[in-house]
Amino acid sequence: MGKRWIWVASAMLAVFVVSMVVGTILALANGTFQQDVANQVLLLLGFSAFMVVGALIVAHRPGNAIGWIFSAIALLAFTGQLAGEYAAYAYVTRSGSLPGAILAAWYASWPWFVVVALALVFTPLLFPTGRLLSPRWRPVAWLAGAATATVTVLAALQPNLDSGGDQLIANPIGIAAVDDPEVSRVGDGLLILLVLLIAVAFVSVVLRFRRSRDEERQQLKWFTYAGVVLPLSLLGDLLPAPVGDLVFVVGIVFLPVAAGIAILRYRLYDIDRLINRTLVYGLLTALLGGVYAGAVLVLGQLFGGVGRNPPSWVVAGATLTVAALFQPARRRIQRAVDRRFNRRKYNATKTVEAFSARLRDEVDLDTLSAELLGVVDQTMQPTTAWLWLRPSTHGASGASRGAAKTPLTAE
Repeated sequence: MGKRWIWVASAMLAVFVVSMVVGTILALANGTFQQDVANQVLLLLGFSAFMVVGALIVAHRPGNAIGWIFSAIALLAFTGQLAGEYAAYAYVTRSGSLPGAILAAWYASWPWFVVVALALVFTPLLFPTGRLLSPRWRPVAWLAGAATATVTVLAALQPNLDSGGDQLIANPIGIAAVDDPEVSRVGDGLLILLVLLIAVAFVSVVLRFRRSRDEERQQLKWFTYAGVVLPLSLLGDLLPAPVGDLVFVVGIVFLPVAAGIAILRYRLYDIDRLINRTLVYGLLTALLGGVYAGAVLVLGQLFGGVGRNPPSWVVAGATLTVAALFQPARRRIQRAVDRRFNRRKYNATKTVEAFSARLRDEVDLDTLSAELLGVVDQTMQPTTAWLWLRPSTHGASGASRGAAKTPLTAE
């Protein structure tokens, strides 16, 4: 049974790789790849991540619909891209050189609507279990399916198809009364409905998170973290081209990767540390960046104006100020984040610090043993704990002569 799903996943992956390679070759021949290399690379990496993660989930968790959805997203996107490049090559680059060009142009006209619906509606509705939050959400899923099917049919039945150049091709199954859904009133209404359904789908993620416990909550943390990182990756536009493109690629690729980690449960609980570090270093970067800019501005104004090229000593002074503030600021931000978002760790740290302070003055072994067990109970919350002491050769107290065994019951 397991081998069958591995073969299915491998076959889908092979179709994707062939589509990607042939589509890229045709894009290079048509010149579309060279026109926007960064966008083409983003498409390659982003949808490759969806395909690889989807295939892994299908191979190991075939009952989870998310694996099939991710695989469908990647396959539809790249077979659609291949069809579009095939049509452009047959109609524009070398007219009449390839058979079936009109079929390729027709296929390229509609898969993207399905891709958007699968990625932005059905993924949040079904993640992480592959099932809806409750039967009450079935009307939302049915409405999303009906809207997606309708707009896809309208796209497939539009009277004219895009050839990849200036000319339009008559759709052999087109209907004159059907307009392009991207410009028609009916299409606009359906697209608005899909946007509303996207919002409702993400509301279901919030509700699922509030009701979740233990492992499912950790899974949703991965998905939410990736969802927050994705819009932040748009800030890459403010950075130089190579760095900005890299930031954007990481944001796009991380969404399917995070979902795969959550579903396959690989190092699931590392997400808490990842979120903690992101908050700390994100706030630290913003703070030190503000301090650096403020120091340059203030020093420049005090000593004759900054201008476009501030004096080197001003830059050096601001840099040294930021370097001196790094560790103290990081520690304070770490404590603030722990106090607000990781209260258990913060309380445990405070408990250990208080015990360490008392430890220097405590001389009674029995009292110290009881306090140590109490600290372990408060910080680690074990089901049962024992304290074993090495027997003393000097015949001291009973606790020191034998082993002190004190059971604790977790809360």
